Amino acid sequence: MALPEGGFDASELPDLLSVYYRRLFPFSQYFRWLSYGGVPKNYFQNREFSFTLRGDIYVRYQSFNNQNELEKEVQKMVPYKIDIGAVYSHKPSQHNSVKPGTFQAESKELVFDIDMTDYDDVRTCCSSADICHKCWTLMTIAIKILDRALDEDFGFLHRLWVYSGRRGVHCWVCDENARKLSQAARSAIAEYLSVVKGGIDTIKKTHLIHPIHPSIEEALNVIDGYFENYAVNKQDLFSTKETWQKILALVPDEFREGLQKDFMKARSSAERWKLLQNNLERSSKDCHLKEIKLQYSYPRLDVNVSKSINHLLKSPFSVHPKTGRISVPIDVKNVDKFDPFSVPTVSSLCKELDQKIEEERENASTENGGEPEVKRRTRDYKKTSLLGPVKILEQFIDKMEQSRKGLRLEQSDRERDF
Repeated sequence: MALPEGGFDASELPDLLSVYYRRLFPFSQYFRWLSYGGVPKNYFQNREFSFTLRGDIYVRYQSFNNQNELEKEVQKMVPYKIDIGAVYSHKPSQHNSVKPGTFQAESKELVFDIDMTDYDDVRTCCSSADICHKCWTLMTIAIKILDRALDEDFGFLHRLWVYSGRRGVHCWVCDENARKLSQAARSAIAEYLSVVKGGIDTIKKTHLIHPIHPSIEEALNVIDGYFENYAVNKQDLFSTKETWQKILALVPDEFREGLQKDFMKARSSAERWKLLQNNLERSSKDCHLKEIKLQYSYPRLDVNVSKSINHLLKSPFSVHPKTGRISVPIDVKNVDKFDPFSVPTVSSLCKELDQKIEEERENASTENGGEPEVKRRTRDYKKTSLLGPVKILEQFIDKMEQSRKGLRLEQSDRERDF
């Protein structure tokens, strides 16, 4: 079953978005994240936001002095999509009035964009924008591989993973040193993390060099935990001649003809998988087996998104206009449990909110003899299934703030020693 294109009536989107931005969007946490404690000064004020409005009207270089300004403008314009850009040398809203050549992108999170359409040559269940549980495993693998590499290979501590709302995932690396990276450094990191290379006409897209890099070995350890179940059972890559021929095209010539004959005689996908394993492992050609696993499972990055400082990326908690799904943060510790099918839509959230408010009215009326009790208002997102994703963002921000306090204490101690 593929993820449906909507699950909501798109004609209702303007009204639903109006409620969402007025009552549910977590502006407070959002501002806390993007202001980074107000250090350096004007960090939030010089941040670019872009809005995609109804009718595909694209408005760039939006900027706001504070949370209140952002909130009012979003509620007024009701964007179908919000994108976040770089922090500039001047306020983006004033970019036409500053001296030519002085308006420069100075800082931005190191970001990664992984889109399921880039795996169309290695998945059999879906294509294009469609996804299902069978291929979502690829996103789980991608998150685990990249998150480990960003942590252990580069030492980045603050990595926010977000579901795109449709067919992919994004990562926002928010460490101060990541935000200050030059375009050349971003490009180097993106290239380091790119193993599958080549366009649609390239047959063999992975080439291992001995000794295999430790980071790739770590990636293979992740892939090994999923590959057999994913390739044999979920994708059924060895079930038809059309699908197994693609795999045999990656095998050395000396093995291909023999395996082709063995595959024709075999009765099941599992049997063909064992034949491939046994032939390549027994002949000390297991590097070719590793290349196959990497080509079929390793993360496929849109490197241009990562390389450019001023590249825009869809904002967390944006609403996908085609599916209505919210672009929610993902709890990496429980990534195996993340289900894109269970992500709330803007329509489901509005229904949840209406039901909760109606229940509260009925309860208040019953308890007070028909007179509603005046209570301190609970934030509306807490009455819906948006509460969990907002908590993930809050925990992420708390961790960043604790880290900043720790650095300030270390700096203070060093200054005292002098």
